[in-house]
Amino acid sequence: MLGRRTLLIYGALAATLPPLTALRTVAADVALKPDEARAIAKEATIYGFPLVDNYRVQHSYFVDTGGPEFKAPWNELVNNARVYTPDDKAIQTPNSDTPYSYVGADLRAEPLVFTVPAIEKERYYSLQFIDLYTFNFAYIGSRATGNEAGSYLLAGPNWKGETPPGIKAVIRSETEFAFVLYRTQLFNPGDIENVKKIQAGYRVEPLSKFLGQPAPAPVPVIDFIAPLSAADEKTSPDFFKVLDFILRFCPTHPSETALMQRFADLNIGGGKTFDPDAFPPDVQKAITDGMADAWAAFKEHKETMIDTGKASSADAFGTREFLKNDYMQRMSGAVLGIYGNSKDEALYPAYFTDDQQKPLSGASRYALRFEPGQLPPVNAFWSLTLYQLPESLLYANSLDRYLINSPMLPSLKQDADGGMTLHVQNENPGADRESNWLPAPKGPFFVVMRLYWPKPDALDGKWKAPPLQHVN
Repeated sequence: MLGRRTLLIYGALAATLPPLTALRTVAADVALKPDEARAIAKEATIYGFPLVDNYRVQHSYFVDTGGPEFKAPWNELVNNARVYTPDDKAIQTPNSDTPYSYVGADLRAEPLVFTVPAIEKERYYSLQFIDLYTFNFAYIGSRATGNEAGSYLLAGPNWKGETPPGIKAVIRSETEFAFVLYRTQLFNPGDIENVKKIQAGYRVEPLSKFLGQPAPAPVPVIDFIAPLSAADEKTSPDFFKVLDFILRFCPTHPSETALMQRFADLNIGGGKTFDPDAFPPDVQKAITDGMADAWAAFKEHKETMIDTGKASSADAFGTREFLKNDYMQRMSGAVLGIYGNSKDEALYPAYFTDDQQKPLSGASRYALRFEPGQLPPVNAFWSLTLYQLPESLLYANSLDRYLINSPMLPSLKQDADGGMTLHVQNENPGADRESNWLPAPKGPFFVVMRLYWPKPDALDGKWKAPPLQHVN
């Protein structure tokens, strides 16, 4: 709801000024009380963290040409013909099942056309379309469109054209920049050359090139703001500078008009530029206190909802319509595994605690037991991946084994009754169990199960992930 001061100002000026412009311009100049600033900062942190952290990754991939994580300039496809390892540090909780391909899409000038080749039906692949909010707004791939060849058009919010010939479907992004993340299944290490051939068949080009027409006039060059480190995103008031910058490329959604008006009271959006030094000391403190309040709220959400199983990744990733503007769910998805798939594409049962509700640590040993016939039900494949804390990155170990997945089943040892037990611990469990060992660090960690293209039993809850048992 709008604050009382904002409502009074708006009511007085509505007759003489354009309503939204008047509200944002004047409200941003009003001297906020510290408690008001603190409340707005908390709300803007919960709302904005996915955008700011997404920008950190996108900047490293598509802007910072001298950085270790740089992939390619905007609108160019880059294929990563390998799986992720502990050396990959830009994205927290990366999957190590599928070689990635990437496109950072700048849709301001014209749409892009994504062409995919025909892929054998046994192999899973997907293109996940993610906007600046981190909403998954579309998919191409095995589940969504099948494994046939085809061309698809990705358009930004301002494109008004008709569907061109040769295009199977038009996909629309509500933000001017988007991230397209490809996953191509790798069956085993010897399959990498087949993956490379498939990746070579992926193509991305501007619509004008696809149609053989002249390119439109170039758009202005952007002076991209420097991103914050993952640590500074949690405490630095410059967080709101970055958020303010990102929102310039995000036309206000009708459902968020009042929200953007509140943010404008703190000089976020609304044609203003956020500068923490422009506020008096008590308001500056209130802003950082509001950030701390947001992270305290996230901690409570994780402990009471996620760790208890009342909420899961299935609730945290999807379209705007699916998430219904639940910003805490969106924040939790970004914190715990940014760019996670929507639940129809993949489910992510996660283990932060054991069956005794104690945090996972390499000081203990754990067993994950699948009863006979109770392996994860999927149309594609499943995996179990371990991440060390606090970095949420893959753990370097003597086996170079970061996960156990369903393509490894022939090499895994079954229990006497036909079930299967996986061993998660720091020390080698012995030669007879090493095939089923997922190495853990000596310190804290968590484990994520991935079910790609889950079957109905997984989606409706008939199948449930087994507990991670603490072994005495």
